[in-house]
Amino acid sequence: MATEIDGIKVHIRSWNDEASQTIVCLHGFTGSSNTWLPLANNLDARVIAIDLIGHGYTSAPEDVKHYTIDVQVELLDKLFKQLNLQSIILLGYSLGGRIALSYAVRYPNKVQQLILESASPGLKDEEERLVRQKADNQLANEIEQSGLVAFVDKWENIPLFQSQKRLPKTVQQAVREERLQQREKGLANSLRGMGTGVMPQLWDKLKALEMPITLITGELDTKFVAIAVQMKAHLAKVKHRTIKDVGHAIHVENPAEFATIVKEVFHEI
Repeated sequence: MATEIDGIKVHIRSWNDEASQTIVCLHGFTGSSNTWLPLANNLDARVIAIDLIGHGYTSAPEDVKHYTIDVQVELLDKLFKQLNLQSIILLGYSLGGRIALSYAVRYPNKVQQLILESASPGLKDEEERLVRQKADNQLANEIEQSGLVAFVDKWENIPLFQSQKRLPKTVQQAVREERLQQREKGLANSLRGMGTGVMPQLWDKLKALEMPITLITGELDTKFVAIAVQMKAHLAKVKHRTIKDVGHAIHVENPAEFATIVKEVFHEI
């Protein structure tokens, strides 16, 4: 289904609509609501998945001003009001995790539980932020100049996704097809407007979060394991689960164990 908010068409998929419990899922960069189909098939809960701005079937505006995390958070809040979701379990992966965390910081009373998969509160160091901004802007320009296929060929071979090379060819192909369904402008502007380098860092906001938070990382993704360990020290109610022998995208590389962790969160409510 689709709805329009502030002139932006927002695409939503949902599964198990009759279930009593609901989880809202936010995909990563180059993903879409389709990312969460395996999870939905493994849960008894209602799963609502949203195509983030510039991704999937949601609008991909020309103007980068529509792509800030602040704009995306406000768009989500208006959408949740439309859907009559008052207290949610919110799950975000990578880019979606940064947005989910940003939403929880802005609207803590509206998030019942927060699940962050391979996510970061941003970069503390200003110089590091500027370096990352430059790299993201360069990649954004490359996407627009070289096209989607060339970008996807490059993106699926970065070290972050190396562990996915061991997955069955059918799974790898499904991930590739999801990426190839994106639009150059949407991906480029996402990097410019919501990349880690431009994201307002949230490290100093973590202590104020009182909802239970589950951090999920893949053992082979050592950078994000370390980030989760640092985050844990700042959070009041937190569990950190590291899944063996997988990398950045746990929900792709070990969907059964990922779903089991999500189920545990539901059982604690």
